Amino acid sequence: MRSSLLTFRTAVSATLLLSLTALTTVVLADDAVVEPLRLSRTITRAVLSEEQAEGQGARVRRSIGRPELRNHDPFLMLDEFLVDKNGGFPDHPHRGFETVTYMLEGQFRHEDFAGHSGVIGPGDVQWMTAGRGIVHSEMPVFPDGDEGGERALTKAHGLQLWINLPKEHKMCDPQYQELLDSQIPRSEPQLGVAIKVIAGESHGVQSKVYTRTPTMFLDITMEPHKVVEQNLPLSYTGFIYMLSGKTYLGEKEEQFVGEAHNTLTFSGSDGVKETVRIETKEEAARFVFIAGQPLNEPIVQHGPFVMNTHEEIYETFFDFRNAVNGFERANQWRSSAN
Repeated sequence: MRSSLLTFRTAVSATLLLSLTALTTVVLADDAVVEPLRLSRTITRAVLSEEQAEGQGARVRRSIGRPELRNHDPFLMLDEFLVDKNGGFPDHPHRGFETVTYMLEGQFRHEDFAGHSGVIGPGDVQWMTAGRGIVHSEMPVFPDGDEGGERALTKAHGLQLWINLPKEHKMCDPQYQELLDSQIPRSEPQLGVAIKVIAGESHGVQSKVYTRTPTMFLDITMEPHKVVEQNLPLSYTGFIYMLSGKTYLGEKEEQFVGEAHNTLTFSGSDGVKETVRIETKEEAARFVFIAGQPLNEPIVQHGPFVMNTHEEIYETFFDFRNAVNGFERANQWRSSAN
């Protein structure tokens, strides 16, 4: 299913240049300038996310982070989770990266050992910088009278993204940014295309979230028979995770099909391709569009700890076990989930 798109390079032949004059502007002066083509990036890989157990009785579909898609710099993991009343993610530590929890259905309660707590519901987002260390829990919350039963299985449903931190920020103080659904800006580039701008920018709309690692996180819904082009910086890597429906990605001549629970990674820009062309046909579609600036730094990960060297991982284990250097409250604290 791989495909390739026409790549326009400086050393292009005269014949090819003439064939592209309808698509680009050529300005000849003392210094010849050729404006770059706005060709769509293509898809390099598509991976179906299969359900697996995680946490306490939770089921997740892992996309980034599975063997085929490990460390898609700067992204470490993306899980789509479904949790019933008996499941969740009880007390656990983190160091060296950020977690983004985005609720699709239901509610999640967050508590940590520094006294922070809160509940996020449908459409809300929590952007947590673990930095030098955090111990927290993430557990589903069900309104009275809506616990258990078949409906509960769909009530705590969301996404969690792990974003690596650059070396200079790995030991920063923990921080939270929480936005309600109503506080997250939207763009509507055309009728039938709705884009929720969780991080970054889309069609002139800018997110309120500060990202230490430059990141785009968009929730895009498209009705049937629509086309949208999403810009992204030339240096960014990125991917789409399909939530529902079907999309057709890339230029019309060589499109790649994305279906529910597929992760589709973008090709590099080659210094030219600065957009991703997305089309729907008979089906509507919903997906997240995620991209970011690669850090190009060594990654050493052991479970919930992500550092640059093995020595730093050993130090992190020492700090956690001895409740020092960012984990001072780790031994005494227990969440209400325990």
